[in-house]
Amino acid sequence: MPPKTSRRRLGDVLIEQGLVTEAQLRECLTLQRSTGQSLATILLKKGYLSEEDVVVTLSDQIGIPYFRVSSYRIPKEALSEVPESLARQYQMLPVSVTGDVLTLAMADPLNIMALDDLRMLTSYEIEPVVALASELAAAIEFHYGGKTSRDLYNELIGDNDGADSDNVSVVEDASDVDDITTLRAEADEAPVIRLVNLILSNALEKEASDIHIEPFERNLRVRYRVDGVLEAAKDPPKTVQAALTSRLKIMSNLDISEHRVPQDGRFRIKYKGREVDFRISFLPTYYGEKVVMRILDKANLTLELDKLGFENQPMQAFNEALRLPFGMVLLTGPTGSGKTTTLYSALHKLNDPGANIVTVEDPVEYELFGINQVPVRAEIGLSFAAALRSILRQDPDIVMVGEIRDEETADIAVKAALTGHLVLSTLHTNDAASVFTRLTDMGVEPFLVQSSVVLAAAQRLARRACPSCRQPIRVPQEVLDRIQFHGPPEDCQTPTFVRARGCGKCGDLGYKGRLAVIEAMLNYPQLQDLIMSRAPSMDVKRTAIACGMHTLRQNALAKAARGLTTIEEVLRISAND
Repeated sequence: MPPKTSRRRLGDVLIEQGLVTEAQLRECLTLQRSTGQSLATILLKKGYLSEEDVVVTLSDQIGIPYFRVSSYRIPKEALSEVPESLARQYQMLPVSVTGDVLTLAMADPLNIMALDDLRMLTSYEIEPVVALASELAAAIEFHYGGKTSRDLYNELIGDNDGADSDNVSVVEDASDVDDITTLRAEADEAPVIRLVNLILSNALEKEASDIHIEPFERNLRVRYRVDGVLEAAKDPPKTVQAALTSRLKIMSNLDISEHRVPQDGRFRIKYKGREVDFRISFLPTYYGEKVVMRILDKANLTLELDKLGFENQPMQAFNEALRLPFGMVLLTGPTGSGKTTTLYSALHKLNDPGANIVTVEDPVEYELFGINQVPVRAEIGLSFAAALRSILRQDPDIVMVGEIRDEETADIAVKAALTGHLVLSTLHTNDAASVFTRLTDMGVEPFLVQSSVVLAAAQRLARRACPSCRQPIRVPQEVLDRIQFHGPPEDCQTPTFVRARGCGKCGDLGYKGRLAVIEAMLNYPQLQDLIMSRAPSMDVKRTAIACGMHTLRQNALAKAARGLTTIEEVLRISAND
């Protein structure tokens, strides 16, 4: 049997709690008799109550549980117990059936007529729970109205304090959206969509490279990677977690019902007239799925190798290697260090109607006109090695392999470099000298490594000192000695070191933007005996320095001496030589 408290009328309870006056209640009851709408609906429309007031009153004071239909998957057997006409008439939704008890979510659980009608119709004992009217209406539309899951999550979540919905606009697929900025004014869009759009547009305005959405026990954290460093944003409500994740999966054409295994996808939006791609990854964690989005903004892509800001020695080494008709050019560095941008810039330099260029990537990050790009699809057996094997039957001149991960890929790439192809790829090592030892560790014979690799390079991204607030400083000689500063670069007679002070233009960080720092090691003749004898990478590095290579530390210090970055950044991205 329902609790006795459920027999009390909503109006009486609201008067007792002082939430409405008698005059307001009489006015709303008069409208109820003439319109047939529920008392709660009229009170909300009049602005006498907020939806939260109704829920708190019914749940806390009357003893009826509060239920979030937005975060609950309703079984089909429960839905079949309540006809659509009755669900719409009384704004109620069956939640579950346990034994002879039917749990029913209602906007007005004190509606005795609705409870009695359903009790007679179903022969179940009815246990009412109270739900937000906006969530209930969206769920009824979904379950009874035949809407798609896209529609459900467009309408599922009511306004939340954690989202500034006035500044959020709809983002759809690139094929059916004009411009995200023109959609910001559409205030009638569902808040969960506006929240997603706000997260995306904020990231683009901050010129972030990645967006992290991380679930924890009591909160949902959003962080942006700006200039290589994660910074926290205002946390959205924990209650939107399921809908937010599902919305992103819908945009990425992924399975919203799968939460147990990782998923990867991509989607595209238009922002201020330009297309922006997002590569997205979902990772199941203890408290839900962690989402990471990589922003692939073509507007920020520099494809001119000469404009990447390399120092003279690595730039000359790169140009020399790219002029060769065959061999391997290998780039190393951690995730997010700009390796892909450098490789794309090299391909752009090499892109010529007379050359057949083919790439195999996981995934294809940017589309390059005139270059055949093959995405890896491991689920059907199209791995790097399998794709590379097929590419070599396509009469290529230049091949780019997104990453050499295993012995088989390394072996095919090396043999391709030895048979007349220029091969560009990446490895994960700490510096350029470690490329040779890494390849031999992967099972490639030293004589093949020595014969195939023409250039090994290591790259990092340093934060650029904000030009509006950077402040010149004097650095003691003992500090310069300790950080291995051996003098300014040739084009900078007097070093000008700066500190990052912080201002309004850089968000008080002292840094704005990033610059590439790279060391480039040609396969000098003096290195070949060391490679053949499997010498330690430190010995290879010392010999390369003696041959004229400038290390990461030296190139980073050259940029610091010009005032482009700070000594702190140099120490963060590079190790002592």
